Amino acid sequence: MPDKDMLPVEVTRLFLSNVGFIVLLKGDQDERSLPIFIGAAEAQSIAIFINKVPMPRPLTHDLLKNLLDFMECRLMRIEIHDFKEGTFYARLVLDHDGILMTLDCRPSDAIALALRCTAPIYVAQLVIEETGRIIDENDLSETSKDEDAKPKPSSPKHNTSPLDSLKAALEQAVQSEHYEEAARLRDEIARLNSTHTKN
Repeated sequence: MPDKDMLPVEVTRLFLSNVGFIVLLKGDQDERSLPIFIGAAEAQSIAIFINKVPMPRPLTHDLLKNLLDFMECRLMRIEIHDFKEGTFYARLVLDHDGILMTLDCRPSDAIALALRCTAPIYVAQLVIEETGRIIDENDLSETSKDEDAKPKPSSPKHNTSPLDSLKAALEQAVQSEHYEEAARLRDEIARLNSTHTKN
């Protein structure tokens, strides 16, 4: 069991804002949500799983889950346990043959893996106290956790599909002259388009 200062949360929203992707975590015990900025690749991985988009080959987080299954290692939970200098810190809590182990992990990777393993997500009370905020659901309109985006709560894009979010991220990467990221996003968009065409 997690420590008493750990609160259970769920992924409630995934947004694309003018500064990138944000995943929102929220629990039943607190009105505040925890916004975490994540990379485009991790946002895509989370959105693909939530939207049940079929992929011809395993993505990185699918591969990691398959590896854990192969090694008979169970992901018990993930914990976002600290926040320092603008960075969230997370860990995986694993069970292998009855022995609990922890591994340091980025929150975005931990969340993507937890969703695939149906493992609970916990956030330290102190992290909620420091970074949580009350977000007006009306500001989020109809946008749901089924939609891919990295939000900034002040100016989310509404009704954004995973593909549209990636296209917006691609446009932003080009405008920022981040051409390596733009090339990667372009390839992911092509892969998604190919998948939808086949289906």
